[in-house]
Amino acid sequence: MSPLLLSAAFAFALAASTLIKVWLSSRQVRHVAAHRHQVPAAFAGSVSLAAHQKAADYTIARARFGLLSLAFNAAILLGWTLLGGLDALNGWVLGASQALQGFGPGWQAMGYQLGLVAAFVLIGGLLDLPWELWATFRIEQAFGFNRMTLRLYMTDLVKGLAVGLALGLPILAVILWLMGAAGPRWWFWAWAVWMGFQLLVMVLYPSLIAPLFNKFEPLADAALKQRVERLMARSGFAAKGLFVMDGSKRTAHGNAYFSGFGPAKRVVFLDTLLAKLNGGEVEAVLAHELGHFKHRHIAKRIALAFAMSLAGFALLGWLAQQPAFYLGLGVQPSLGAPNDALALLLFMLAGPAFGFFVTPLASHFSRRDEFQADAYACAQASGTDLSSALLKLHEDNAGTLTPDPVYARFYYSHPPAAERLAALAS
Repeated sequence: MSPLLLSAAFAFALAASTLIKVWLSSRQVRHVAAHRHQVPAAFAGSVSLAAHQKAADYTIARARFGLLSLAFNAAILLGWTLLGGLDALNGWVLGASQALQGFGPGWQAMGYQLGLVAAFVLIGGLLDLPWELWATFRIEQAFGFNRMTLRLYMTDLVKGLAVGLALGLPILAVILWLMGAAGPRWWFWAWAVWMGFQLLVMVLYPSLIAPLFNKFEPLADAALKQRVERLMARSGFAAKGLFVMDGSKRTAHGNAYFSGFGPAKRVVFLDTLLAKLNGGEVEAVLAHELGHFKHRHIAKRIALAFAMSLAGFALLGWLAQQPAFYLGLGVQPSLGAPNDALALLLFMLAGPAFGFFVTPLASHFSRRDEFQADAYACAQASGTDLSSALLKLHEDNAGTLTPDPVYARFYYSHPPAAERLAALAS
């Protein structure tokens, strides 16, 4: 592998992906703006012009903000890689790790690698923070969706950092140790440990992690609870409980989801959802989610994620042994120091630029799954109720009814509202 060839390939992938994103977002802005002044005929009797225009303005505001964020992130990625940012950070952390000499070479090497990843994540978080604050407290606030205070935001940030350190540092240390000690096939053992960790988090998340951020109360509406339990019995689905989450303290957006894995599965309704939908509509939305389980969409996605992770670890196992991998992405490998953390960071930085081009394929299969789940919901509940619920949620969440078709085909994981409601009506 030639360092120059890799540099050129990465630069091309970054430039091409950025230009495509700009082109698609520009199309979306123009298309939504052009259709802002009239509600589509299919929705003329159910969506007001004011709601339609709010959705258009919200979509345009987010798209324009996304263009600025896109340019910033592309510049930062270029700075980390080809312009030598990660190389400079690596040199600084390597020098600071000399303070750990008294603990022995093994502890010094691990401290250097953990310190490099931690410093990278911290700097990246600080660079992203102003953008996240603007999105939450300017854009979401302006359109009436944000209900989070700055104090709650900072509390969540601190809690998230603590959880990330408690879970992330141990698994990172194990993977880095395997990279250095498990021989040429380290990538397989690292993948196995990573998959085990992912499954463990899925089991622990509902009962240990999620309650750190939100309150979960058992569903108190007896009529709705009975209705949901009958639906789950018809569908052959068992859950550990039905819970209501206080999502309203952060956002006005409504949602419902399944959480957990295996016997730890829970059905969770955001209180904002229950405030907007009637019992039949809630049942229909839940039936849609059950359709994903009935068609094994969740299991298939987990299996696909496992397979892609295995391929990714195998590729990393090969790249980590190639000096051109480091040199081609702007890093001088540290002589006398392990390069495993560098390999991980470079792989995470460069991977998305190449992986971006499979986005429309993933979106296509996701939309197909949504249509299948809708069909299952119509069989188990009321298609009319599902249509009504989707239209309410679309309006309350200010989702545009007139997305650019090319943009939607590329990005949308769910079918556009017009297509989805037309399929339900048929």
